[in-house]
Amino acid sequence: MKRLLVVLLLLVAAPVSAVELDLRGHFTQGGLVYGRTCADCQVVFQGRQVPVTAEGDFIIGFGRDAVLAKELLVQSPDGQVRQQQLQLEPRDYRIQRIDGISQRLMEPAPEDLERIGREAEEIAAVRQQLSMNRDFLESFSWPLTGRITGVYGSQRIFNGEPRQPHFGIDIAAPTGTPVKTPAGGVVTYAHPGMFFAGTTLVVDHGHGLSSTFLHLHEMLVEVGQEVTQGQIIATVGATGRVTGPHLDWRLNWFDVRLDPALVVGAMPN
Repeated sequence: MKRLLVVLLLLVAAPVSAVELDLRGHFTQGGLVYGRTCADCQVVFQGRQVPVTAEGDFIIGFGRDAVLAKELLVQSPDGQVRQQQLQLEPRDYRIQRIDGISQRLMEPAPEDLERIGREAEEIAAVRQQLSMNRDFLESFSWPLTGRITGVYGSQRIFNGEPRQPHFGIDIAAPTGTPVKTPAGGVVTYAHPGMFFAGTTLVVDHGHGLSSTFLHLHEMLVEVGQEVTQGQIIATVGATGRVTGPHLDWRLNWFDVRLDPALVVGAMPN
């Protein structure tokens, strides 16, 4: 997995604007970028209005297959506009072939398809919620340590049929292993048993950034509860459609699926 921690940016449209703008993060597919601009400035990224804190902090994210050329606009209260061109680094993803998958998983029954669609709509709506929490500014930590068995962006071909790419990071651990929140936030979703994801939790870190924890054994928090970084919120399980106990941790900026490994750094020994 190719990573790029960009030191600083790129092209500024002429003439040079006086609007301040600092950007740091991973300018690559699946990356998250932290920005700071003037107080009361408005930020627009790819046509989306981006929430900004009172101090001028904001975030933007790039999907797995994001086009490499992006545009960021910042407008100051006095009407000055800064147009920033961003160039992303492309990535290569792991492709895995698996045969012998059950027919029910490959072709769910009609009642299962209805359930799958309903659950997908529910969690998509949760990830679109906007809160002004500032927990997204924390340095993220791993929710648990263990052997990484699945990485972001990888794609499996089941019985010769390409499936949806994997948008999280899988960490193998025994059932019952504590799962900690990687940053503070508020619990916005708790499901006891989704068709694919099993027991699932979502924690909102603010400004559209949220963590999703899949295949849990037990949930130890409830919707609406505030949590702090490092707090135990659940335990590892093997619920949903899995082959063994592990945590699937996913990170979203609204509907944009990010790579958690780029945000959290290397797994501790």
